[in-house]
Amino acid sequence: MIRVLVVDDDFMVAKVHSGYVGRTPGFEVVGVAHTGADAVRAVDDLRPDLVLLDIYLPDRDGVSVLRELRTVADTDVIVISAANDVETVRAAMRGGVLHYLIKPFTYAALYDQLRHFASLHRKLSALSQAGQSDVDQVFGGRPSGAAALPKGLSGETATLVAEVLRSTDDVSAAECAARTDISRVSARRYLEHYVSTGQAEVRLRYGTGRPERRYYWLS
Repeated sequence: MIRVLVVDDDFMVAKVHSGYVGRTPGFEVVGVAHTGADAVRAVDDLRPDLVLLDIYLPDRDGVSVLRELRTVADTDVIVISAANDVETVRAAMRGGVLHYLIKPFTYAALYDQLRHFASLHRKLSALSQAGQSDVDQVFGGRPSGAAALPKGLSGETATLVAEVLRSTDDVSAAECAARTDISRVSARRYLEHYVSTGQAEVRLRYGTGRPERRYYWLS
């Protein structure tokens, strides 16, 4: 299991992000911190593999916490924050964060980053030396996060549809509609969105009449 520390000053937001992590296979939350000082202490005590770090903390900013974490333990960091000014993003990048997610974001966006981290974690753990192709995969394979949703689609429903896709071998629009309590037409729009962004594909099931479109998630 990849051990994660969630750092956010808002107790409810920290709970939501912890829930996201807990729903992702291979990950577990080992601690939650609400201040910069608590975050540094928790990293020193718990030695997590990954920290989800907010920038706006009550006692100090997340960038200074990031710098201190580098002196405390060998842990990776993904920033999750509403801070969207370029200087903060640049400072976080210089501090060596793996990615920077701007709030609000969907579970699908965080899921992509967590799965990417898990892939890197497995790959690097299996190597004693890295060839250039290995390094290229590590530094060149960063996902950009979930693509922007087309007009009329909501992030909450998109997350529900993605969870249905991930939990089944394949699913039709009618089956997805029944499991998410939305119309068949709406379900198909969300499913086709995931196909258009390369996160899902379609299989045609042939029988009597028109072939049925079956959607499946690409892991």
